[in-house]
Amino acid sequence: MARWILIGLTLAGLVTAFLTRSPGVLGVSILMILIGSFGTVFSIAAERVSANARPDASMLPPEALLAIREKAKARASEGASSSHGEARPGPAVGGQRP
Repeated sequence: MARWILIGLTLAGLVTAFLTRSPGVLGVSILMILIGSFGTVFSIAAERVSANARPDASMLPPEALLAIREKAKARASEGASSSHGEARPGPAVGGQRP
């Protein structure tokens, strides 16, 4: 609804700017055009962002995120301790493997 009001404000400013002969009214109409056009652009952008935003209900709670972090840390420390004594093979050079 606000987008249509801002579009109407922009169009009213344009019509007034073309039809007036007064510098004061011309200044006010240019101000109407600027405010209306910026507001229209930002309202369209806000609608696009909200259309693509994920709803809050589908996001994980902080407790679940903490549990995932702890699990990842445990896996990382387990992987580091198990591969600590093993030698890793080097990268293949020229497509040949040793």
